[in-house]
Amino acid sequence: MHTILVAGAGKSSTYLIQYLLTHAAQNKWKVIVADGDANAIAEKTNNSPFAEHAVIDITDITQREPLVKRADIVVSLMPPHLHIHLAKDCLVHKKNLITSSYVSEELKAMDAAVKEAGLMFMCEMGLDPGIDHMTASKIIHSIHRVAGSIYSFKSYCGGLIAPESDNNPWHYKFSWNPKNIITAGVGGAKYLANGKEVEVPYEKIFENNKKIKVDGLGSLAYYPNRDSLKYLETYDIPDIKTFLRATLRYPSFCIGWDALITLGMTAQDDSFDKKGQTLSSWLAAKVGCTDHADLKAFVAKKLGVSIDSTEIELLGWLGLFEELPLKPGTASSGEILLELLLEKWNMASAEKDMVVMQHEIEYMHKGRKTKLTSTMVIKGENRELSAMAKTVGMPMGILARMVLNKKIVPPTGVLIPNMQSVYRPVLQELENYGIEFKDEIE
Repeated sequence: MHTILVAGAGKSSTYLIQYLLTHAAQNKWKVIVADGDANAIAEKTNNSPFAEHAVIDITDITQREPLVKRADIVVSLMPPHLHIHLAKDCLVHKKNLITSSYVSEELKAMDAAVKEAGLMFMCEMGLDPGIDHMTASKIIHSIHRVAGSIYSFKSYCGGLIAPESDNNPWHYKFSWNPKNIITAGVGGAKYLANGKEVEVPYEKIFENNKKIKVDGLGSLAYYPNRDSLKYLETYDIPDIKTFLRATLRYPSFCIGWDALITLGMTAQDDSFDKKGQTLSSWLAAKVGCTDHADLKAFVAKKLGVSIDSTEIELLGWLGLFEELPLKPGTASSGEILLELLLEKWNMASAEKDMVVMQHEIEYMHKGRKTKLTSTMVIKGENRELSAMAKTVGMPMGILARMVLNKKIVPPTGVLIPNMQSVYRPVLQELENYGIEFKDEIE
C-alpha cells in the first residue's frame, strides 16, 4: 500500500486531491492531506475512506517529519518559501518530491545531494510554470527533430475570469492565491528581444500594455513574467533572438494596476495606521493630497490622465475616492489593498474562471519562415472546481501516480519537467481531462 502526502489544501488543491483519491481504490493508496486548516482538508477530501487528515504547522518538524517518513511520495502545494522544510525531510528519508513552484535558490543548492540520493525533486510542475514547460519542450523538440532553427519564442499564460462571469471593469477576479497578485512583477523582469537583453523594473512592468489576439477572446494584454533568460539554457535554443515568457490579463487590468503602482498603493515597505481612516484618506495620504474634495482631480493630474479616464474609473470602482472606513490596525499599503481586493474581486460560488495559454514560435525550416501558434483555453465549472485548480493540480497528481505505478522512471535531481520521459505521458493524460492545445501554422 502506497502512501502519498499532499501538503496544502488551498484553492489550487481541489483537482489534485480528487484525482489522487479517485485512483486510490484501485491502487490501494492512502492519501494524507496536511494543512493548518481542518475545514479546508475536510472540504477537499469529502469523507473519502482513502484520505487521512493531518492538521499541522508545516514549519514544526515534530509534526511534519513523521508524515514525510510515512509517505512514498510528497506533493507540496504550500507557499513557495515553505517547500524547503519538506525538501530537507524528503532528502533525509529518501522520498521523491513534487511542487508547482519555481525552483528556489535553496532547492537548487540541494541538486547534487538529491542526485546522489537517487531522488526526484520535480519543481514547476503546475500550470505556469509547468504545462508551459512541457508543451513548449514538446514543440521545441519536434522542431529540432526536423532540423528547424527557432529564432523567436513567446509564451503567454493567464488566470482570468470567464466572459460569462465577468461583471466588473477590471475584468478580473481571484481564482488562486490572492497575495500573488499584489506581489506580481515586484522583482522586475528580463527577456530577450531581437538579440538584446531587456530588463524592466517593477515600476514599468504594466506600463506598455502590449496585446496579443486569442481566438474567441479578442485582444488580451500581457506583461513580462520574471526572468525569462534563466530558461534559455534549459530550453536548448541557442539560435534564439527573441525569448519571452509573459502573463496575460485583460487590457483594462494592466491600465489600472499600472496606476496603483504609480500611486504607491501596492507598496510592501510602508506602514499605515488605519484607525479612524477611510479608503480616500489612505489614498490622499499616499499621494500627498490635503484637499479631499479635490482628490479625484489631484490623482488624475499625478497620473497624467483626464478625470474621466479609464484609470480614474477603475480606481473609483474600487472605492478609493469614497469615505469607506478601514478596519483598525497597522498595515502596509499592499496589505490594505489586498484586504480591499479580497472583497471586490471575490468569485461567487457559481462563477467560472478561465485559463489561457498561448505559445508563439517562429522558426526557419529548409529556408522558409514558419510560425506556430499553440493555444489552450479552459474554463472552470465553478469557484471550487476552477480551471486554475485543474491546470495547477492535475500535472502534479498525474506525475505522482505515474511514478508510483512505474509508468515513469523518476529522473534524478532538482528539476523542471522539460524531459520527454515526463512530458509525453503527462501531456497525454492531461488531454483525457480536456487540457489540450490547438495548433495553427502559418
